Amino acid sequence: MSGTPASPFVRVIDLETTGQSFADGGVVELGWQDVAQDPEGAWSLRGGPGVSFVQPGVPVSAVTSAIHHIVDEDLAGAPAWQVAAPPVLQPAIPGRLALAAHRSAFEQRWCLPALSGNARWICTYKCALRLWPDAPTHSNQGLRYWRRPEGLDRATGLPAHRAGPDAYVTAHHLRDMLALAGVDQLLAWSAEPALLVRVPFGPSRGRAWRDLDDAALARIIEGESGGNADVAFTARTERLRRQGAGPALPAQAALVL
Repeated sequence: MSGTPASPFVRVIDLETTGQSFADGGVVELGWQDVAQDPEGAWSLRGGPGVSFVQPGVPVSAVTSAIHHIVDEDLAGAPAWQVAAPPVLQPAIPGRLALAAHRSAFEQRWCLPALSGNARWICTYKCALRLWPDAPTHSNQGLRYWRRPEGLDRATGLPAHRAGPDAYVTAHHLRDMLALAGVDQLLAWSAEPALLVRVPFGPSRGRAWRDLDDAALARIIEGESGGNADVAFTARTERLRRQGAGPALPAQAALVL
């Protein structure tokens, strides 16, 4: 059941860009999809995905066009980011609880607090690591085909690497996450570094954290993390688990480690 216009909701955001930040590019496409809560507490997608081209102020690079297939000619007459962003990031309808994105740190490079109304953010990538640790990949599209979310219309979710379809796919993951963990829990996980399922690099690459011996775990904590916040956080969390001191929620530990 879809929520009413005043229902609590989370707005999923997806951006296609040229460059990696304002320093070397800009946004070329903005997509969004709402996930709303009905009076009985169930979450569902509300309406269809929205999408808008955005004028980045710089030419679209060939490298990024090769990903999303957006070229300069598509953006003729499109609004600038400072014009396009606020109405989407700060929707006029009441009830917005948070914004969400898959690997939300990327979207937050452009969706600055002044544009988003100081919105809180849910990172569906970080939450997927917690809730679905057995997935073979935690990319947005990888989860789509591994999980096959109920009700996801294949045509609406294509093409991949376009803002509207990608927001639509992410919204299905978010809907299912909200059935397993509340908004506050997803926000809390999102505020922390990612709790990785496997070691991503180094001598122990590809191994589950639980399978590392104490010496290998200590080496990562003491320097092999290479300054990677996610690796360091996961290693420390695993050591706390072995010491019987964390994570605080037993269900969370069973899901992740």
